[in-house]
Amino acid sequence: MKVIETKLHGCVVIEPTVFGDARGCFFETWNAERFAAQGLPDRFVQSNVSTSAQGVLRGLHYQWPRSQGKLVSVLEGEVYDVAVDIRRGSPTFGQWEAVMLSADNKKQFWIPEGFAHGFAVLSDRAVFSYLCTEVYLKEFDAGVRWNDADIAVDWPVGAPTLSAKDERAPFLKDIAEDCLPVFMP
Repeated sequence: MKVIETKLHGCVVIEPTVFGDARGCFFETWNAERFAAQGLPDRFVQSNVSTSAQGVLRGLHYQWPRSQGKLVSVLEGEVYDVAVDIRRGSPTFGQWEAVMLSADNKKQFWIPEGFAHGFAVLSDRAVFSYLCTEVYLKEFDAGVRWNDADIAVDWPVGAPTLSAKDERAPFLKDIAEDCLPVFMP
């Protein structure tokens, strides 16, 4: 596998080695030993799959205080996937990184604990996979407004379909400091 650093320390794009022939293809989506050798997580505690229609935007979500790291990929379709650094004291606080993830390119995006995450669906439909380092806990579920002007994510959808929760998520500057993760160099 190939691991590609991004401008957000800890967030990496993973390009698996794909073996293919006329029958189709095979590739590993996760291998504890290979991931650990790259400094990536070797343990996940929850696996999720979501299905969304074109134009759906989910995010920007995070969990605090029991943060989740997420290894994300697309099983069907294509999405524009975004991570935002929301760690207090981080040199890249409020900055974002985006990756095109698709069933065709087979890329994965590792988003460590302390980042908000979201994606916009570009294909007719997308099936999205998450491996998480912490279980989902509703009482710690949180979010940042998807169109926060201070973050200025360049979303490729103009008028996305949003959940009520995502429509009313707070702007990053309005979130109390003790409700955000802390940067640990």
